[in-house]
Amino acid sequence: MIMSDFVSGFWNIYVFGITLVSILGCGVFLWLQGTAKHVEGQTTGHVWDETLEEYSNPLPNWWRWLFYLTILFSLFYLAMYPGLGSFEGQYKWSSTGQYDKEVQKADSQYGPIYQKFLKQDVPVVAASGEAKEMGQRLFVTYCAQCHGSDAGGVKGFPNLTDKDWLYGGTPEKIKESITNGRNAMMPAKGVKPDLSADEIKDLANYVRSLSGLAADSIRTQRGKELFAVACAACHGPEGKGNEGVAPNLADKVWLYGSSEATIIETTTNGRVNRMPAFGEFLGEAKVHLLAAYVYGLGGGVVPAAPVATMEAPAAAAAPAGAQ
Repeated sequence: MIMSDFVSGFWNIYVFGITLVSILGCGVFLWLQGTAKHVEGQTTGHVWDETLEEYSNPLPNWWRWLFYLTILFSLFYLAMYPGLGSFEGQYKWSSTGQYDKEVQKADSQYGPIYQKFLKQDVPVVAASGEAKEMGQRLFVTYCAQCHGSDAGGVKGFPNLTDKDWLYGGTPEKIKESITNGRNAMMPAKGVKPDLSADEIKDLANYVRSLSGLAADSIRTQRGKELFAVACAACHGPEGKGNEGVAPNLADKVWLYGSSEATIIETTTNGRVNRMPAFGEFLGEAKVHLLAAYVYGLGGGVVPAAPVATMEAPAAAAAPAGAQ
């Protein structure tokens, strides 16, 4: 933050004044110490701990002149760099300006490489060793905090190396997720007058049975009936999920855990999760490279080939100029 961020001009005067007064005050105090009368070997009368006495000895000249030099240096520094309120200094330096220059320098150096890969399809970029190394560095910097350095995910953050994709694992969908981010929400079912605790436990047992996990058979049967009413609209009648809406509950992939207690907690309280958008921050070229890296981790889905239409062969066989 810089002083111009403050609306009131008082703070500019305050910082300017207190900085100069502090520096000049040090100089005045140092000068007074040099002019004070000192008697070698005489004490000031101050005694601590019975025998610890304070002597009235003058400060060494080399020390005083070294201190004067630090005061002069501080005044020179404040003339060159910001430090006196809103005064920018002769060099007009700022941390923001330095950051922008470093970004511009990096863009000029690496921009052509990013642009080269931007012109290629994501699967092609994913197969490039050079692109993989660059994408890995981007991933470790911006994504590993949530998804792990190996992209294997942790509780609450998905594994990017498997075939389970809530929003789709095609190159286009991965790039869309990184660019725009995602917001997911599982509504709470434990709030009256929705479901009782016993009904939620029945649901939990049914959901566990979908993945072949141990479950109470009686509760599973009751939970199946409840699922059709309370959950099927999002997760589908068989619990296999809907892309972009709700996850597959029958594929043995669990974002928060598969224990009965965890499923009850999820169903009762709901879940809210968010993937931040990186499009504006990273730019299209870096997002493209990052999407290629994620796609190449092994979980990416090969995009479906376009379906040929019946009119295409006829149009190709028509004589030139025929419309």
